[in-house]
Amino acid sequence: MTKYTLPELGYSYDALEPFIDARTMEIHHSKHHQTYVDKLNAALEKHPEITEQSLETLLADLSLVPEDTRMAVRNHGGGVFNHSFFWKILKVGTNLESNAPLLKAQIEKDFGSFDAFTEQFSQAALNHFGSGWAWLVMDAGTLKVISSANQDCPLSSGLKPIFCIDVWEHAYYLNYQNKRADYIKAFWSVLNWEQAEKNFTAIA
Repeated sequence: MTKYTLPELGYSYDALEPFIDARTMEIHHSKHHQTYVDKLNAALEKHPEITEQSLETLLADLSLVPEDTRMAVRNHGGGVFNHSFFWKILKVGTNLESNAPLLKAQIEKDFGSFDAFTEQFSQAALNHFGSGWAWLVMDAGTLKVISSANQDCPLSSGLKPIFCIDVWEHAYYLNYQNKRADYIKAFWSVLNWEQAEKNFTAIA
C-alpha cells in the first residue's frame, strides 16, 4: 500500500512574512495538513489496492473509490491535494508581467482585464460562506473563478486548477482574526506567478 507523507514546503515558515506569519504557516502545514495525510492513510487501509492509482486520478473520478471509503477520500484526499497545491503557489517577489505573460494574456482575454479578474477572484474568496477555497481553474479552454466548500477539489468537477487561496480560518486567523478581506489582499503579495504560469502552460 502506498503511504502518503507530508510534503516539504520548499521554504521556511517565515518566508512569507509579513503577509502570512511563520506561526500560522507552521501550524497550518505541520498540524492541519499532517492530519489530512494521516486520515487519508487510515481510510485507504480498508482498500490498499486503490493506492495503485494516483490521488489526482482518484479525486478526478471518485467512483473508483469504494463507497465505504469515498467520502473520506473526498475530504481527506482533497485536503492533501489542495494543501500540497497551495504551498507551491506561495512565494514573495514574483510578478505577473515578468513571470506569467501567457497566463496574463489569457486572463485578459477571458475576464476583460486583470483588474476585473482580481475583483472577481477576491469576491469569490471573501463571500464564500464557511470553510473552503477560491480557485482560478481551466474549464474546457476557458479560465474561470470558482469557490469550493471544505476540502472539495476542482479535479472532482473536471476542472484544472491554476492557483487557489485557502479561506479556512486556520489559514489566516492568528494574524488577521476575522478580517478575511485583509488576508485576501495580502495574498496577492505572495502569489507565485511563476508557478501559476507553469500550471497554466501544462494544461493550456
